Amino acid sequence: MTSENLLKFYINGGWVAPLSDSRLGVENPATEEIVAQIALGNTADADRAILAARAAFDGFTVWPVADRIALVRRILEEYNARYEDFAQAMSIEMGAPIEWARGAQAWAGQVHLESTIKAAEEMAWEYSRGNSRIVHEGIGVCALITPWNWPMNQIACKVAPALIAGCTMVLKPSEIAPLSGILFAEVCHAAGVPAGVFNLVNGTGPEVGAHISAHPEVDMVSFTGSTRAGTAVAAAAAPTVKRVAQELGGKSANIILPTVADLAAAVAAGVEGCMGNTGQSCDAPTRMFVPRARAAEAYEAARAAAEAIVVGDPGDSATTMGPLVSKLQFDKVQGLIQKGIDEGARLICGGTGRPSGLNRGWFARPTIFGDVTNDMTIAREEIFGPVLAILPYDTVDEAVAAANDTPYGLAAYVQGPLDEARAVARRLRAGQVSLNYPDWDTFAPFGGYKQSGNGREYADWGIHDFCEVKAIVGYGA
Repeated sequence: MTSENLLKFYINGGWVAPLSDSRLGVENPATEEIVAQIALGNTADADRAILAARAAFDGFTVWPVADRIALVRRILEEYNARYEDFAQAMSIEMGAPIEWARGAQAWAGQVHLESTIKAAEEMAWEYSRGNSRIVHEGIGVCALITPWNWPMNQIACKVAPALIAGCTMVLKPSEIAPLSGILFAEVCHAAGVPAGVFNLVNGTGPEVGAHISAHPEVDMVSFTGSTRAGTAVAAAAAPTVKRVAQELGGKSANIILPTVADLAAAVAAGVEGCMGNTGQSCDAPTRMFVPRARAAEAYEAARAAAEAIVVGDPGDSATTMGPLVSKLQFDKVQGLIQKGIDEGARLICGGTGRPSGLNRGWFARPTIFGDVTNDMTIAREEIFGPVLAILPYDTVDEAVAAANDTPYGLAAYVQGPLDEARAVARRLRAGQVSLNYPDWDTFAPFGGYKQSGNGREYADWGIHDFCEVKAIVGYGA
């Protein structure tokens, strides 16, 4: 990214100086070194961005759908031209191993742009029903608040559908991992997004995030983050009765059925799914349910899979796990690992402290607990680190009941013969259930039940979230 843009915001089609001199250091979590300084906005900066978005809305929302799709296609072209820049930025700001940054983090932004374009081309934007015309149109000015753990995934799957729906917006990326968000603003500018349609202001959640959530000129808030922060966003939005879409926390169950063809392979793939992104994914399969009669076999397979993980320098192509994103996250994960030990779970491998040979950076040991019961803290709380809890069960009914015994409901996983897995999937209270580790489907709706949020993202599901539905009655008279 252009270095001078780190200390500016993107408002009304240009890079502008902030209204205060507040700064924040961006830490490389692998080295604990400050690698950049960004400007932190205040409520006045947010007001400038919101008013620019409001002024741009009427002109932009009447663009033909084909023109809005063409705009997002230009963003995709510019994104692809800077693909390696995005990978490098996310490797630095959140410690993602470089191959993971390229193949997962940067790829996620690309694939969401592609999926949204395709869905928009196939979507029925208006149609007749009886004597009425049903029309989908942009909801208005949107506040987009995105997290640090999947920066481009969440930015792309909010910005792309909002643009295609005909909305204008203010993006507040996480201040912990802001470099890729600034890059994305540069991409939008290069793609020719009209002035005021896309705006970016960096800042903290309690100041900028809360302000844009409550602002009367904002029609919708799309938020991804913790359940705690999501409740604050919803409370701030409530007095103005704006729409709130939330993708929040998770504690996803992974049920390995007694009839699974290869238990060791299913366990190993479950460990890989839990540990990916250093465990910092809201839909990570962090509670693994295994048949009690085969628990010892499952523990050994899990240990072998965890010990094969290469933790270290994100810049090394051999590294498969980088650090946690910050000291705050490191301390939280360490505390919860200790809690698991104190509450009597069986430590299969890992534990507290850094891996051997790493004396700086927020690196955690890939940790597996066995003999976990669903009342233990490590089975109840979202750890957001490389920690897997394995819970033995006696019957599938028992496993399903325990899987559903959580305040969360974002994702779930089932491994076994397809007919049995399908039947179990229908009983799980989660927004997305994956059977036998399928490929990521960016056309499937993504979002949660219960305290994991509301609304759905990805492809046409995301577009609908940013649309109002208008009925023009008597249209056919």
